[in-house]
Amino acid sequence: MIRVLLVEDSATMRHHLRESLAADPELQVVGEATDGGQAVEMVARLRPDVVTMDMMLPTMTGLVATEHIMAEHPTPILVVSSADRKELFSTYNALAAGAVDVLEKPRGDASDSDWGRRLCAAVRLVSRIRVITHPRARLDGRGRTPAEPAPPPAAAPALPPTDGLRVVALGASTGGPGALTELLRALPAGFLPPVLCVQHIAASEPFAVAFSDWLAGQTGRDVSYARDRTPVAALTGRVVLAPPDRHLIVRDGLVRISDGPPRHSCRPSVDVLFDSVAAEYGPTAAGCLLTGMGRDGAEGLLTMRSRGAVTFAQDEASCVVYGMPREAALLGAAAYVLPPARIAARIVELQPAGSRR
Repeated sequence: MIRVLLVEDSATMRHHLRESLAADPELQVVGEATDGGQAVEMVARLRPDVVTMDMMLPTMTGLVATEHIMAEHPTPILVVSSADRKELFSTYNALAAGAVDVLEKPRGDASDSDWGRRLCAAVRLVSRIRVITHPRARLDGRGRTPAEPAPPPAAAPALPPTDGLRVVALGASTGGPGALTELLRALPAGFLPPVLCVQHIAASEPFAVAFSDWLAGQTGRDVSYARDRTPVAALTGRVVLAPPDRHLIVRDGLVRISDGPPRHSCRPSVDVLFDSVAAEYGPTAAGCLLTGMGRDGAEGLLTMRSRGAVTFAQDEASCVVYGMPREAALLGAAAYVLPPARIAARIVELQPAGSRR
């Protein structure tokens, strides 16, 4: 049995969650909490396999409860949230603090017809993920996440500068919001090469669209969704994301958006981006595959390396899910396996010294 704790202050929504999970004989609701403080206490006492977490809770918010749970009793957390803008930002903060995935609450329209099935599938999925005490959820003595970053790890051997780094391609899935935030924060403010990014977000378009604003606020960088036929040369210093349900590629010096078939059941696909960057930029590109479930991006990273690009995969210790990076490591696609901040430091070293600022 997969033991589930429901955290939701609405009695109507708790009933809907309970009834939906009851349809799956292998899912068992072991408790129901109506505020964040109660959720933290019940996780410690009941040790559920999965927590479904609402964000807007009385007394203690879902975000703060997530931080406490991931610091004290790490448990896979599925955020069940509405598409309200304020709640969306809290949702992404919770994902960065260690929550595993997000499912939008029922909308009250035709899309609700299979909502219960999607809930059960999401609970089953997150129950298989081994979570750890999350770095962003280490609490100080007053129950707050510390503002100061962790001490930097020991320095790795420096990479020789290339003749010119023209583009950086990133790919991430489960756990990606936190990893992307850490990597982008570690790049200097004057970092010029465009950063092209595919982040799998298994939620509705309102959730995905808000991600660019959230990431910009977290990192202080210019973050936007890609627009078709934008010259890559016009994206200096910017972070460009694949739009919801569209592939992001580069061709003939232009960003292109494609509704081509999914790859590895993913659209956008990291492999699609990496393959196009390998063909377009070869040794003047860097590729980074971050935390995520599955194998999307591993073959594309290998293609980038075969074309002379410098390639990185996130290390197991810092991953929420060591799936995609593991596949890359097994293929020999990653020249360097490092945590996100150290990946950023190595990327900076790829720029000629005179171009760093």
